[in-house]
Amino acid sequence: MTDVNVGAMFVAHLTSPEAGVRAAEGVILVIPLGATEQHGPHLPLSTDSDIASAVSRRAAAERTDLLIAPAVAYGASGEHAGFAGTLSIGQAALELLVVELCRSATDTFSRIVLVNGHGGNVEALRRAVALLRSESRDVRLFSPGYGGDPHAGRTETSIQLALRPDRVRTELAEPGDRRPLAELLPLLRAGGVRAASPNGILGDPTGSSAEEGAGLLTIATTALLEDLRRWWPQDHEEGPR
Repeated sequence: MTDVNVGAMFVAHLTSPEAGVRAAEGVILVIPLGATEQHGPHLPLSTDSDIASAVSRRAAAERTDLLIAPAVAYGASGEHAGFAGTLSIGQAALELLVVELCRSATDTFSRIVLVNGHGGNVEALRRAVALLRSESRDVRLFSPGYGGDPHAGRTETSIQLALRPDRVRTELAEPGDRRPLAELLPLLRAGGVRAASPNGILGDPTGSSAEEGAGLLTIATTALLEDLRRWWPQDHEEGPR
């Protein structure tokens, strides 16, 4: 899989009649969701949104029935309060945003998949999807899981190196709190990331590589494509474009 967008379609690039034609063809609307939040001294605030958008693009490069919506670049990032540049709308606002966005989208598109790149969004997105599905709207949630360290460590740094190495300040990469997430959770819930890690990193970005990041992106994209086939098995499988 590559990150080349040959033939990939973006709903914002279409006219209204063109969007209607794609909807009548049974296209699946893909909505990437991320955050604008600190990722240590070496990664951009856009990291989560960059990853969600990249996985969406790569999936659309493999299937002709995916149409990508503009990314939602604000999320529930309250745990990163106190770090400059973090822009959080909180869980309640995110839940409401997604519910209203999908209600509007289902006026046109019968199937929607939310591709989430930020762990702090998950609870709000699950509630939103549960409500939407109770309204008989066919909305699904995909959150890629790679293992590795939780935040701004080797995992996310490697992925960003594969996507936009020019945005990674490798000379500023340094270890943060390297304890397992299960051990950190009580501290994070009580005082946010700053209470556990003054530099905002949960993990160790040293040793990251673009090659490792490319492999992680492939894992995430493959998982999304498998979920799409599982969720809508009546669809015929599309080959690469």
